[in-house]
Amino acid sequence: MIDLKPQRGIEGVLVKLWRGGDYELTVTGRTEITPNFLRLHFTGPELLTERAIHPTMWVRGWFPDGSRSHQRGYTLVNPDPEAGTVDIDFAMHDGVATRWAREAQPGDTLEVTVLGSDFAVPEPAPAGYVIVGDTASLPAINSLLDAIGDAPAQVFLESSHDDDRELPTGRADVTWVDREDDGGALVEAVAAAAFDAPDHFGWVACDNRTTRAVARVLREDYKIPRKSVKARAYWAA
Repeated sequence: MIDLKPQRGIEGVLVKLWRGGDYELTVTGRTEITPNFLRLHFTGPELLTERAIHPTMWVRGWFPDGSRSHQRGYTLVNPDPEAGTVDIDFAMHDGVATRWAREAQPGDTLEVTVLGSDFAVPEPAPAGYVIVGDTASLPAINSLLDAIGDAPAQVFLESSHDDDRELPTGRADVTWVDREDDGGALVEAVAAAAFDAPDHFGWVACDNRTTRAVARVLREDYKIPRKSVKARAYWAA
């Protein structure tokens, strides 16, 4: 029988070598949170029962593009192992993943791989957190805020659309910064608010260039030790 499924190419070969675990999620519905932010609802009982869920947990989704599939990382939102359900939020822009999400209907399936997601809330608890991201990393930030409860946290979020500021966040005291100068405005805002924070934990996930720049500010201006800064680029500028 001819396999008509899109092929994963070299990305799939590498993930297989790294021993990623493959699962299938099935779309059950959709919620348009804003015109630029879409939540898809899925069932995925095998994933949720076989894998331990942790804050900011993400999977690599395989999104078809002609005869090929390309992987993109997305955070698990509202995972419920008992019900076998989970959501994934998509910050809508022009890309293979968001094109798929825009057209997804109940019954459609998404292949995902669990590989590389490894975060735990630091112990002992830091004095506070400095958290920096954008709408792409907002689901991960919200899961982190849920995990740390009422611990002090200074949160900076970059917005690309006016309605981004309507998105639900885990804290009321979020500093929103319009995306300007390819992320430069966010870096300046984080730097302007700097204070001595050697006993804090820093978490940052933006585009690749902004992530590097913010991580440097956390280390040099906030004096957060390198080992206490978790930085991951969520997309390429």
